[in-house]
Amino acid sequence: MKLNSEKKRKIRHTRIRKKIKGDAGRPRLVIFRGLKHIYGSLVIDDIQPNRVLLTVSSLSKQFKDSAKPDEKGGNVKGAFLVGKLLAESAKGMNIENVVFDRGGYRYGGRVKAFADGARQGGLKF
Repeated sequence: MKLNSEKKRKIRHTRIRKKIKGDAGRPRLVIFRGLKHIYGSLVIDDIQPNRVLLTVSSLSKQFKDSAKPDEKGGNVKGAFLVGKLLAESAKGMNIENVVFDRGGYRYGGRVKAFADGARQGGLKF
């Protein structure tokens, strides 16, 4: 059986998820990277089913209101802005510390830009 890149990513994500848990003190910052958009969510894993506290994406109204024409969800500038917006929303909910879950993606490009934007917005991980 030949594995394609999406199946390999899911295997890596499962391996990462065995080690990372988000609780009320430090929620898990999950990232999903599509071809055209990027999504970030804060999740608490202690409660069953897992509780999503906050989600910001390149499709959200916050992003569309503050994005410049060259900032889209499919590029690094847009990913940086989404990370920054998520951090600002998290600060409004009194969340400063998070556990970063890169979702099986390599830490580079849009994933790194998202993380840098979240750090610049005030999140610690």
